[in-house]
Order: sequence, then C-alpha cells, then structure tokens
Amino acid sequence: MITGEMKSQVDRVWDAFWTGGIANPLEVIEQLTYLLFIKGLDETHTRREHQANMTGKPIQDPIFGPEQQHMRWSRLKNEGDAGRLYAIVVDEVFPFMKGLADKESAFAKHTRDARFTLPPEKASLLARVVEMLDQIPMERRDTKGDLYEYMLSKLAQAGQNGQFRTPRHIIELMVGLTQPNPHDVICDPACGTAGFLVAANEYLLEHHREVRTTAALAEHYQRGMFHGYDFDSTMLRVAAMNMLLHGVEYPAIENRDSLAEAHSDAEQYTLILANPPFAGSLDTDSVAKDLQAVVKTRKTELLFLALFLRLLKVGGRAAVIVPDGVLFGSSKAHQSLRQLLVEEQQLQGVISMPSGVFKPYAGVSTAILLFTRTDSGGTEGVWFYEMLADGLSLDDKRNAIAENDIPDILARWQEWQRSGGAEEQRGRTEQSFVVPKEEIAANGYDLSLNRYKEVVYEAMAYKPPLVILQELAVLEVEIQQGMKELEEMLK
Repeated sequence: MITGEMKSQVDRVWDAFWTGGIANPLEVIEQLTYLLFIKGLDETHTRREHQANMTGKPIQDPIFGPEQQHMRWSRLKNEGDAGRLYAIVVDEVFPFMKGLADKESAFAKHTRDARFTLPPEKASLLARVVEMLDQIPMERRDTKGDLYEYMLSKLAQAGQNGQFRTPRHIIELMVGLTQPNPHDVICDPACGTAGFLVAANEYLLEHHREVRTTAALAEHYQRGMFHGYDFDSTMLRVAAMNMLLHGVEYPAIENRDSLAEAHSDAEQYTLILANPPFAGSLDTDSVAKDLQAVVKTRKTELLFLALFLRLLKVGGRAAVIVPDGVLFGSSKAHQSLRQLLVEEQQLQGVISMPSGVFKPYAGVSTAILLFTRTDSGGTEGVWFYEMLADGLSLDDKRNAIAENDIPDILARWQEWQRSGGAEEQRGRTEQSFVVPKEEIAANGYDLSLNRYKEVVYEAMAYKPPLVILQELAVLEVEIQQGMKELEEMLK
C-alpha cells in the first residue's frame, strides 16, 4: 500500500500524462507498466552485477550485454536530449523488452500485441515521466504492483469490478499459513497482478532453495508450479512481467473467465491462494455448468468457493478471502456451501479481518477461509481468530502502527496445526478459540466469529439514587455560595 510522498509522486506522474494530452486512463496505466518494467530490468541486472562483484565470478544471466548498456534505465534517465531518449526507448528498448523471453513464455504471449503509444511529439513528456519515475523509491518488494493498484483506484469502474490488490502483508500472511512446498501446483483463478504467485515464489526461494538447484524441481518450478487466470489483458501483462522479474519465465498466466468456462483443469492444483472479486451477480446462463452442480447461485463469491473446490486435488489446500456475508448468509446457497465445507471437506480456520484492511479502496468486512479438499469430511473443530490490527491504521491513510496481530496469527495457527494444544484450551473470550463441528452444525453452519465469541461485560457499581440526590444537594449549596461570593466581589 503506497502512502504519503510516494502517492503524491504518482499523482504528479499521472497529471503529467493528462496535461500532455494522454487522457485514456487505461493507456496511462499500460504505458507506465512498460516504463516500470524497463526500470525493474535494470534493477535486476544491477543486483546480479553486485553479486558477481562480491563473489568474483562472472555475472549470472545478465540482462544487458556489452552492446546494450545504453538501454539501461540508469543510462536513459541521464539522457539530456528528449528526442534521442524517445528514439532509444521506442526503437531499441521496447523491442528488446518484448524479445526478452522465448515465444513460449507467458511474458512473450501477453506482450505480443503491446504497443508503446506515446507519439514522437510527446518526447518531452516521456523525458519528464522518466525523471519523475526515477524519483519514486522502488526498493520495497512488489512496489510496481502497489503503484498499479493505486492507478487502478483512479479508474471510475475499478471499485465496481473489484479490481483492487490484496495488501502485501495480507498476501504474505496467507502464504505463511499455507507454507508452499517444492511439489505444490499453485493456482490463483483471479490473479490480477499475480501478487499471490509472486509471494508464494518468494516463500519458496527463502525456505526451499532446492526449487532452483535440483533439476527436476527446477523444471516443475519454471513450467508447472504457477497458474493464474484473469480476463483483463492489461492485468495479464503486468502479471507476466511481475513473474518474469521474479525469476519465473513460464508461469501459466492465461486469459480466462474462471466462472464462465468449462474447467478442463479440474482437480489439478494442490494449493489455491486467492482474493476473488465479490462485486455483483452473474447471469446463471453464463456460469459454468460444473459450478452450478456444486451450488445453485448467481453470487460471485459463492461461485468462486465452488470453483476452488472444483480445481483442488483431493488433499489440496486453500487460503482464500471471502466477504463476511459468506460466513452467515441465510440463503439456501450460502448454507449448503458452508455445510459442504464443514461436513464433506475439512474446514480448518476462519480469520476475521477488520473492515479497514482494504482501505482506501474498499471498506468491506472480510475473512480468510482455510480448508482442505478431502471429499470425505475431516472437520472436527474450526479455529477462529479475530484480527484486530494488521500493523496499519484502519482509516484511509493506512499509516504504520505498533499493533499487529499477524505474527500472533501465524504462531497460534502453527500451534493449532501441530497438535491443537493451547488453542483447544482457550476460552471463547480470547482472540482465538476452537469451536467443535457439532456446535457449528447446530447453528446452521454459521461461521461468523461473533456467533461463538463470548463477550465479558464489566460489572458497574452505582450509588443508590438517594445518595446521588444528597450529593447533588450539597453541590447545589456550594454553587449558590460561590455565586454570592462572586456578586460581593463585583460590587
């Protein structure tokens, strides 16, 4: 989430495009995406240079060769001639960028039709934008995705389509809860900018370095592990660029309407990480028949839950975000889907999140569902956690604060997964507790935390009314005496 000075810097870049005559917001976003990618290429090359200098070995997988050094961002930003800068970017850098990956890669597939649309007469605008983008700090991971998120917020239709990114720290929480392993086949059926896939990739590189050093695992890592679907071509380009910058050249990033198409990849994935759009309803005629067989509804949030179960292998697990209505909705579709999760699958956890988590883009109340597809039940108790703080203020500013439940969530979840232990002993007044399946069933499979949480009200002791009246009478005498003394002083 970008805030403060960075947000102002992005606003200035946006205004530069608009005052320069580029009025289509989607075009602005697309052109900025390319420039940010070019900047990211140079940053990646620079990191590899530093590693080579530290080890004394040749640079590994250099992006720019000796004849291409002039195309690096660090050189472009210092080009004083706007016309020459434009010529280098359009005639050399942009074709170089599109030709980076081989023709089978997701990046090549989704940038095949990409165009750099700034006309030659806008060379000075390009120079100005390059200068402003260079001043935006990009050290933090996935900042490009954060910038893209903020750009999307400027589109009038963005909120209606649910096109806002999941905050990075929430993504990392969900990845930490599911702990991806080198043999996983990971899918996000509403991938957007591929934030979940990038975070899963980073977790693997930190905890399972063998995904790059063991031949069989490396092949799976590059070509079989990561899958993402979206039907927005700009999103798909950003996702493919994001994955390539993070070292994955062949992710299956595909243009697909996940709810409308027949699912030839049913039961193929071992891990689903997702925050699908939950705005609006769909015409039942446009919904895939295999999803309607799971749940008869037009609600997108319920259809996506049915989709997750359809795509998971038996034994596959999921961490997904749902709106609160999924937890307690009273319709037949809501209840039957919750019953399916509890009785026929293994529902393991429900993490209730405060409504400010998605501000300033949305104020919805949401929860994280954690479950495993078993097709044979297995739910004995469900672990509930009430997240009160996520390390950021819950207003539109989202400033950093000291209160943060995320480390505690991870610690308690791991305890619950290992043995139940202390989590099963906690009372219903605590932040986390376990509810037996039988109690959930007796409550109509309601999964809202407030249904089971016990609130302790502090007993208040009040004085008898007669004593209060006597004290008021004494105060009245004191007030009258004070007023008489004040009158004497004024005479």
